Amino acid sequence: MAVKDEQQQAPLHILFFPFPAHGHLIPIADMAALFAARGVRCSILTTPVNAAIMRSSVDHANDAFAGTDSPAIDISVAPFPDVGLPPGVENGTAIKSQGDRGKFFEAAQLLREPFDRFLVDNRPDAVVSDSFFPWSVDAAAEHGVPRLAFLGSSMFALSCIDSMLRHDPLATVPDDPDALVSLPGLPHRVELRRSQLMDPANEAEHWGWAFFQGLNAADQRSFGEVFNSFDELEPDYVEHYRTTLGRRAWLVGPVALATKDMAGRGTDALSPDADSCIGWLDMKPAGSVVYISFGTLTSFSPAELHELARGLELSGMNFVWVIGAACPDSSEWMPEGFAELTAHGGRGFIIRGWAPQMLILNHPAVGGFLTHCGWNSTLEAVSAGVPMVTWPRYADQFNNEKVIVELLKVGVSIGAKDYASCVEAHEVIGGEVIAESIGRLMGNGEEGDAMRKKAKALGCKARSAVEGGGSSYNAVGRLIDELTARRSSVKVGVP
Repeated sequence: MAVKDEQQQAPLHILFFPFPAHGHLIPIADMAALFAARGVRCSILTTPVNAAIMRSSVDHANDAFAGTDSPAIDISVAPFPDVGLPPGVENGTAIKSQGDRGKFFEAAQLLREPFDRFLVDNRPDAVVSDSFFPWSVDAAAEHGVPRLAFLGSSMFALSCIDSMLRHDPLATVPDDPDALVSLPGLPHRVELRRSQLMDPANEAEHWGWAFFQGLNAADQRSFGEVFNSFDELEPDYVEHYRTTLGRRAWLVGPVALATKDMAGRGTDALSPDADSCIGWLDMKPAGSVVYISFGTLTSFSPAELHELARGLELSGMNFVWVIGAACPDSSEWMPEGFAELTAHGGRGFIIRGWAPQMLILNHPAVGGFLTHCGWNSTLEAVSAGVPMVTWPRYADQFNNEKVIVELLKVGVSIGAKDYASCVEAHEVIGGEVIAESIGRLMGNGEEGDAMRKKAKALGCKARSAVEGGGSSYNAVGRLIDELTARRSSVKVGVP
């Protein structure tokens, strides 16, 4: 009896199993902190390079838990499978070719062996695994462990994917890039250009149509799905997903608001420009700076970078521009005179490397965000109350643009039309178009004022959602209660 009582009183134990790419790792680290703060024992299983990326966020969370009843988050490290990639290439940001991408996806599927071993050795009460591991639902079931799926997209985006999978609307649309495709069965009329959608016939893509069909089927067989979103952000699609599609979903975000590490989250190597940037922002008027960042996987051609630089110059606005390590040399794209804009005392600041995005977005000087519409960046802007200029590239980003511009009305579209992977070429958008879009968002007209007011209101709703009594706070509690009840029923033999 004493052993049984001890088991029942032990903290609930959840294993988090993220896909090895920054956009998947960062919200999982934040989510683990969210659940650990509620007394759940949280483990993260990943590989050495990815453990280093998550370490700062996990250490900050554990430091915050010191002296409380919250158990520390632990990271279990497994070797990255040897599939012929160079040593240390374990994360999506290091992939530079389609061939390496194929090897990378092969390696990700070979992580089943350490996943199985962890379940045998540790017997967690539940698994939150990335949807990009569709095999994990059956692997967990073999060990009697309920699996919760996490993809890191909006409910709107997954509703659009479901519509595409169910109805195949491209089949009846002309093979014209500008042809409008209507997605049936959604709460709103949703139309995208054919060129903005993934081609279902492109089976060469490792995340092509067949992959998403398998992913969707595995998620539906899971115990449920957790979302980095909140009820008040996309209420029609919460209702649609749960009621019309019959999916079990818990919205627990924005999970970034759980972090105590606004500077170093998601990296073990913050840019040396970071501290200087914050000091530079301190000298700028409130709302006068546009922040430009396109995530960790997006690449730009020299021609695109040239036009973006021209657009920033023509806009006349103060700006902070994050340029990744893979950016071409400035001699290939930088317009004449642009360097003077970012010289000491100028109206521009360039960060090379990893930027403290949460700190920047929450700085009073920042009044707009030029973004690729990755869901993490979108939610971070929403949480900070910052409106956006949208420049989607691939994956769920064109769907997220619809959320920002059409549903929430807190953004201006730059007019991107072509869906292409992170290593493929895109249409070059002219500097004049970029400057005009920034001006519409940052200017003093009615349109910009309306978007800023809506963005500020959304920021308040986002923060309220994760506070005590908020919709996401309550969702975390309900999920913990359900998993705890399931554990208790299994221990006493209730089916």
